[in-house]
Amino acid sequence: MNEKRLDQLLENFPHVHMLVVGDFFLDKYLIIDRRLSEVSLETGLEAYQVVEVRCSPGAAGTVTFNLRALGVKVMALGVIGDDGEGYELRRGLVERGVDIEPLIQRSDLFTPTYTKRMMREPDGREYEIQRLDIKNRSPLLGEVEDLVIGRLRALVPQVDAVVVADQVQERNCGVITDRVREEIWQLALRYPGKIFVADSRERIGLFRHVIVKPNRREATLAVRPDWKGEFTLEVARECGAELFRRNQKPVFLTAGSQGILLFMEEGCRHVPAVPVEGGIDIVGAGDSVMASVVSALCSGAKPKEAALLGNIVASITIQQIGITGTASPAQVRERFEYLRRPA
Repeated sequence: MNEKRLDQLLENFPHVHMLVVGDFFLDKYLIIDRRLSEVSLETGLEAYQVVEVRCSPGAAGTVTFNLRALGVKVMALGVIGDDGEGYELRRGLVERGVDIEPLIQRSDLFTPTYTKRMMREPDGREYEIQRLDIKNRSPLLGEVEDLVIGRLRALVPQVDAVVVADQVQERNCGVITDRVREEIWQLALRYPGKIFVADSRERIGLFRHVIVKPNRREATLAVRPDWKGEFTLEVARECGAELFRRNQKPVFLTAGSQGILLFMEEGCRHVPAVPVEGGIDIVGAGDSVMASVVSALCSGAKPKEAALLGNIVASITIQQIGITGTASPAQVRERFEYLRRPA
């Protein structure tokens, strides 16, 4: 890829329209100042004092955040609660320019939330202590599945791509239930000209007829569910090949500092990571890869070009410590120019 080709891809991003369907979480950060701690008169326990609250869309919301940073138009389809967390999640998505009209809000459900308690010590050190997770732990009601499926059928004809974010570990308790997953397969077959890409923490091996983006762990356990060893690149290579054999769609297997293994009909291609210096924060890196890969594919990139762009964007986002990292087209151009400079 040269600079002209990169510009062609990036300049098309604002013309791309995507639907992100899946589990929208709220990431809620509570900043605790240890210097202000009190002792509870009732229990004698330390009472933490929160001095700052930060909220941002997480899980599927992180993907939308990355897509919007690249300039892509995005609609969000998920299921959230009619609660304070739902209000914060909706507000965060709207602030980022996401179309939230398809979101389904229910008074009988929680808004999935990761409450991340960050302890700030007197010496200035800040670190995360035990997280508090709010999730729906019962199977999604059939009537809610019907709503999700109905909106999928109505919205897919309007977009260039569908990004599936299957975050909830408990089967059928999130948005991407067995029924919804099967509907996605059928829509992918019905609309072969549209791009469907899925990411799933626990069930990437159950997707058919769509591009998948697993990491080493997800790919290995999808093929070898009883695997107890390390998730090495060699094992991931074998499992990625098997996922392609089953699915017959490209597999973008992310391998952290080792880059991306790309599986296609012509075999496996290794697209090396972009080296970075200094401290890194890998939280959300996979979501930034997902956003950039799909944006590139929608803009006419070949899979290898899309993988390269995914690595470039990830190299930018992991250098943003303690926040949800994103990359703008200007940052992508700057990083690409840096890579092409003579050593």
